Amino acid sequence: MSARRLWAIVLKELRQMRRDRITLAMIVGIPVMQLVLFGYAINFTLRNLDAGIADQANTAGSRAAVMDMLATGVVSAVATANTPDELMSMIRAGRINIGIAIPPDFERRRIDGRESIQVLVDGSDTAVQGAAAQLAQTPLDPLIVEARAPRSSTPPETPIGVVAFYNPERRSAVNIVPGLIGVILTMTMVLFTGVAIVRERERGNMELLIATPLTRSELMIGKVLPFVAIGFVQTTVILALGVWLFEVPVRGSVFDVYLASGLLILANLTLGLMISTKAQSQFQAMQMTFFVFLPSILLSGFMFPFAGMPRVVQWIAEMLPLTHFLRLIRGVMLRGASLGELWVDIAALVAFTTVMMSAAILRFHKRLD
Repeated sequence: MSARRLWAIVLKELRQMRRDRITLAMIVGIPVMQLVLFGYAINFTLRNLDAGIADQANTAGSRAAVMDMLATGVVSAVATANTPDELMSMIRAGRINIGIAIPPDFERRRIDGRESIQVLVDGSDTAVQGAAAQLAQTPLDPLIVEARAPRSSTPPETPIGVVAFYNPERRSAVNIVPGLIGVILTMTMVLFTGVAIVRERERGNMELLIATPLTRSELMIGKVLPFVAIGFVQTTVILALGVWLFEVPVRGSVFDVYLASGLLILANLTLGLMISTKAQSQFQAMQMTFFVFLPSILLSGFMFPFAGMPRVVQWIAEMLPLTHFLRLIRGVMLRGASLGELWVDIAALVAFTTVMMSAAILRFHKRLD
C-alpha cells in the first residue's frame, strides 16, 4: 500500500468531481432542497382551505356564524352558492375543498340546539377531513348558550355537523392508490427517456442516427412513442391491483382515467427527453431524474397536504406535472368528475408537454459534440 499512489487516486477523483458540474450541484443541492422542503414547505397544519358558502338563511346570526368559522383560519371563502347541491358540484369539480351550508331555518335550529350548519367535505383527501373536524369545534356565540340554558341543564352541543363524501371511512388506500399511478409513471417515464439519447451516444449508435435522413423532431418523437404503450401497461396493472386488492372505487369513466394517465405519460416523457439533451452520461441522467422526482413526490400533494404549503411553494408545485395529475385522477376516480370539469389541469399538462417537447427538439442536434 503506497500512500503516494493512494493520494494520487484521491486527487484524480476530486478533480473529476470538480469538472462534473451536475454531480457538484447535487452535493450541495440535494441537502438544501431536502432541508427547505421538510423544514419550510411541508406543514401538516392545514390553513386557508378553499371553501364555498351557501347561506340560505342570510340573517345576522348566520353571517356571524360564517365569520366565526372563517376566523379559525382553517378555511377561506373563495365561492358562494345558493344551495348545497351547488356546493357539491364545486367539490366534485375540485374548485373547493369544503362547503359550508346554512339552512333557511338556521335561527330556529340553533335556538333548539339542533344541527344548524353542515360542513361538506371532499373526503378524497383524508387530510382535509381532519382539518374540517376543527370547524365543528368553532365556539358558539354566547347569546346562543344563554338562550338554550333555560331549556336544558346539559351543556350545549356544537350545532355544526361534518359530512365527508367519497371516502367517509377515511381509508388511506382510497387516497393513496390513485396517486401511486402518477408517482410510478413519473419515476419510470422520466428515467426511461432521460437515458434514451445518452445511451445512444454512449453505445455509439448516434453515428448511425446522424447518417439517417431522420429530422430532429422525428427522432425525438420516435423515442417517446414506444414508452407511451409501456406507460399504459403500468397504468392498467396499478389500476387493476388497486381495485382488486384495496377495493379502490372508480366512480368516473375508465376512459377518462386512461386519458388523464396519457397526458401525464406524455408530460413525463418530454421532461425525460429534455434531461437527456442536457446529461452527458446515463449516470448524470439518473441524477437529474432524482433531482426532479424528489420535489414532485413531496410537493404535489401525494405525501403531504398541498393546502398546508406556503403560497410560494404552491406556485412551484403548479409547475410539476404530478400536481395536476393528482387532481385529475382523484377527481375522476374518487369524485366521479368528468375531465371537462377539470379542464384547467388538462390545459396545464398539455402546455407543459408542448413546452418540454419544443425545448428538447431545439436543444438536440444531430452531431456528436
